Amino acid sequence: MRLTASEKEEIIRLVIGSDIGMNQTLRSIGLNKSTFYKWYKSYSDFGIDGLAPAKRCSKRQWNSLPQEQKNLVVDLALDYPELSSRELAFKLTDEQQVFISESSVYRILKGRGLITAPAHIFLSAGDEFTTKTAFVHQMWQTDFTYFKIIGWGWYYLSTVLDDYSRYIVHWELCEGMKVEDVKRTVDRAIVKAKIITKQKPKLLSDNGSCYIATELKEYLKKMHTIDQVHGRPHHPQTQGKIERYHRTMKNVVKLDHYYCPEELEKAIATFVHKYNNERYHESLNNLTPADVYYGRGDLIIKERKRIKLQSIRQRKIEYEKLKKMNKQQLNKKNLALI
Repeated sequence: MRLTASEKEEIIRLVIGSDIGMNQTLRSIGLNKSTFYKWYKSYSDFGIDGLAPAKRCSKRQWNSLPQEQKNLVVDLALDYPELSSRELAFKLTDEQQVFISESSVYRILKGRGLITAPAHIFLSAGDEFTTKTAFVHQMWQTDFTYFKIIGWGWYYLSTVLDDYSRYIVHWELCEGMKVEDVKRTVDRAIVKAKIITKQKPKLLSDNGSCYIATELKEYLKKMHTIDQVHGRPHHPQTQGKIERYHRTMKNVVKLDHYYCPEELEKAIATFVHKYNNERYHESLNNLTPADVYYGRGDLIIKERKRIKLQSIRQRKIEYEKLKKMNKQQLNKKNLALI
């Protein structure tokens, strides 16, 4: 049991004023002689303050985050307020070469009052397509969604999404939802993807009139050797990835009003760029769609593991250094008291 400074002072006065001698008194109270002399010298030199328990120089554990890394988390969160704790954690690893777990990032931001409710809600689709893809361009998902432009009426966004990587291969704003619009979207997606082999992606869509038209089926087969796959009627979850993308995109893009098609196209282009190249996707091992689409995902994951091990190793080294320094300081203090 650790004694307080007042209790130590009382023992010193008891021993000094004892009539039976110092040694016998120390034996009777069970106090070691060297401990008493240490207390007595501290009391003589510094008074009762010298009897106060020595404060530990640091309560830091080996895996504690240095303050500069905590500040780095806060600075990054202030620069990118739209990012979640998970996204900030991986952004730190990829861009700052510092590993900090998602839970640690959350605790740091929570402690600074920087965790707030999201400005928009990300809705998830239900079941996925039954047969999962295994590589890029194995299957594409396509669909239309709509926007109202003030003074212009309704416009329709046609999008082609790679099922494996979730990468937006191509999109364009159309005045309608006709077969010609689908043809043009797929043609441009093929050009952008630079697919020159005979094996083209399958095209997954819903059962909208433009997608089930015989004209489209014959065109895709003749011009691109593309086979169509249609989701089950009244079951949009089959095209869950593009449905989810549209919901996420519209939750952001529709926060503003648009007064001409060019304004809307600019907003969509900005979102698509961030979605493809900057947004860490939890279903993609926290890679961006572009990382998976262009085949650099394995290298990034390998580098993250290296950074994690290096960060943990460095924290252990810093902890041992601090521990050794604290021990040296304590030894110097004890020598000064003898």
